[in-house]
Parts: sequence; C-alpha cells; structure tokens
Amino acid sequence: MTGKAFLLLGALGILLPFQAGSQTATDMNVLKGLAPVTVLSKSDAGNAALAANFVATGGIQNGTIRQATLLPFAEQQQQALRDVFITDGNLAQLADGLGTTLGSGYLARAHYIDETHFSNLSPSIAEVIHEATTFAQANSSSGKFFFANATTNGTIPVSADARAILTNIGGVTDIFGKSYNLPAGSAGADAYGNSRPFQTEPVILPVVGPDYFYYPVSNWVYNRGPAMNLINSPSFPSGHTTYGYTGALLLAILVPERYQQMIVRGAEYGNDRILVGAHYAMDVMGGRTLALYDMAHLLANDPAYVGKKDFQSEIKAARADVLNALQAACGKSLMECAREDTGRFSSPAANEAFYASTQTYDLPVVYPENANKVEDVGKLASEAGYLLTAAFPSLTLSQADQILTDTEGPGGGFLDNGTAFGVYSRLNLFAAARRAALLTSTPGTTPPNSDVTQH
Repeated sequence: MTGKAFLLLGALGILLPFQAGSQTATDMNVLKGLAPVTVLSKSDAGNAALAANFVATGGIQNGTIRQATLLPFAEQQQQALRDVFITDGNLAQLADGLGTTLGSGYLARAHYIDETHFSNLSPSIAEVIHEATTFAQANSSSGKFFFANATTNGTIPVSADARAILTNIGGVTDIFGKSYNLPAGSAGADAYGNSRPFQTEPVILPVVGPDYFYYPVSNWVYNRGPAMNLINSPSFPSGHTTYGYTGALLLAILVPERYQQMIVRGAEYGNDRILVGAHYAMDVMGGRTLALYDMAHLLANDPAYVGKKDFQSEIKAARADVLNALQAACGKSLMECAREDTGRFSSPAANEAFYASTQTYDLPVVYPENANKVEDVGKLASEAGYLLTAAFPSLTLSQADQILTDTEGPGGGFLDNGTAFGVYSRLNLFAAARRAALLTSTPGTTPPNSDVTQH
C-alpha cells in the first residue's frame, strides 16, 4: 500500500487516514471548498444547520429517525459494520451495487483473500482504482487536521497560504467540538478538535455482529479501539465516505448499465458511517462533495491531478477489461446481466427514495440566495460533465453539464455558497444518470440502466 493515503492498523486490517505533511495544490482547492463549514457559527442559519446536524446524526444512529434505508434498520446496522473495512485495492465490497449476477462475477475475480491480500480483474482496473482512491483520500486526510486545529498532522501548523483560507472568511477550527460542548482537549474529546458523534452525542446505540471478514466486532471497538481508535481522529470530512463515493462512481463509469445503483451504493456506504456512530451527516456530505469534485477533475485530465497521464484513456482500457471479464462470467450480454438483480438494489423506487434522503439529510438552508436558484453547472464547474460523459460517451460535455444543471438537488446547503466546489454538493447523479441513459439509448429500445427502464 506504499504511497496510499492510509495506514494499515491492527489485525483487522483497518485503514486509517495518514497524517499529512503539507497541503498540495489540489488539497488547497478542496480545503477552500470545504471551508464554509468553519463559518457556520457566525450566523443564525449556520447555527441552525449545526444544531440540525447534531440532531439528525443522533437520530439516524439510534433509530429514532427512520430513514428509507435499503434494508430494515437492524440489517442495515449489520451492513454498516461490514462497511467499516475499506477494500480500496479492488472495490470488492462495493460490487454488490453491480447486482446479483454482475456483482458475483466481479467478486469471483476481484476479492480480498484476507485483510492485506487481494486480487483484481486486470492491471488496468487496478491502476485506475489506485489513482482515484489515492487522490481523493489524500485530499480528505488533508482536511481532517486542517479543520480541527489548522495543522497538517495535529501539531505542525499549516502554511500561511492554507491558514489564510480560514482568516479570509473568518472561519474557526473545531467547529463541531465548540458547537457541541466538547472542545478540543476537554475530557472525552478529540485532542485536536472536531470530536466525533460517539464522543458528543448523548446516546450511541451499540451495534454488534460480524465484520467484513466475519470477525465478531462492535461499533465500540471500531470507534474507541482496539480494532480502530478514532478518539483523536478529527471527524470532518469523512474519509470512508470519500472512498465509498469515489469507488462507487468509478464502478458506475466502468459499468454504466448499473450507474444509478452504484451511486446509491456510494450513498449507502457513507450513510453507514452515521449508523456506526463515527460521523455526522455533514461529514458524509463533505466526503461526497469532495469525491465528486476530485473524480470530475481526474476524468477531465486536469494536469494538477494527472500530470502528463491520460486518465480518460486509462478508464477506457479498464472499461474494456471489465466488459470482457463480466460478460465471460455471465455468459450473456452485459445489459442482460445488469438486469439480473434480486438484491437490495433491485427496487428503483427504494433506490431513489434512499438516495434522495441523503442529499441534504433535511439540514436547513444556510445560503438562501441559492436555495431556489438553478446554478449553471457549465459556467460554474464545466468539468463536472465528465462524471456523465465518461460513462455515456455519446454525450457532449455541454449536454452532460446541462443534464447536471437540470437535475440538481436542493440548493443553499452548508457547502453550496455559489462556488464551483459548492455546486458539487447538490449534484444529483441518480437523476442525472437516468436522463443521460434516456438521451443516449437507441430509439425503440430500452435504456441500458435497469432503474431507467422502470420509470
């Protein structure tokens, strides 16, 4: 795992954020994009959002707020325990979003043998997974200590340029610790700041069961140790969510016949971090926004992300390998196999309802000027269209940007401050993929995505 933005910890093979050394150019863009969280306590609307974040997180975790989850609550808790492990070597744990048939075919060729050894479908697929998850998780890790106490690793101050991100907007560190009466260093708090829900919430429901490798565990040992000790690991943004959305989006692009379901899998993976008590709703939304932003820039071949490499060509090569492997496993066309699904992602209505519930987590509007405004994705963040064109190549970039604009989710949230980064927080890739599939399907045939065919 050399070069990855994680450290391997303990017998259970849990991957934790590494302690960043300094902020890169891409880190700086992400930190600026996420920085609106640091000014929430400066306004009534922001304080309302912080209060709602606390209430929603606690209610979702202990079951008093009933979500439209894909599984009954007790079963979803068990899925959340399994989702604590990160299969960033091959995205195996996310492959159930591919459906019963394709998911099984994927896992037969790409799975974890144990916590540190895994297989892949092909070198080309392994490479795009490595590039995408490395970048996204490095940016996510950079944010944790920055938003906790303006350091790179808990003790080393960030650069003057990085610090200016906060001073220029009047932002404060440790926004969750200060808002939830558990500031950094106080009894039971994260030593650096931004204590997690299992530290701040009055009630954390125990979750006990088998983990990804069938070890008997609980959310306690994953939050407080010994399996994973997050006591002094700042909360914002969620690194697991960043990985989950990055990996799910990558599989959606490689297998566009399952684009919508894979996006729902990413939403589920992030939401599961709330269920185990490790993250707030805002952490999950921050991780999602970061992942979509980074993936769009990778797919756009942004030199800051790819250097002289051609990520678009790498994606095409990986997609060909996935197609060959999964068709060989299925014995039929990929489209036919994509429709064979008896799992939890087989209901289009359930998928849509759950995904919609995670768009804002019902947190109140912070930027009312954007709440009822259609933000032009093409003007604000034209590279966002690559999130669709990479999967539906017959679309032009301008068509894809227009689809993203037309299908935007609710605006004015805590990150949607009118910036290029902010607009990623309201992208609705579930609805956008439906529109893209309809536009690119051959007249007289059904679109390739099974969710689309039933709407």
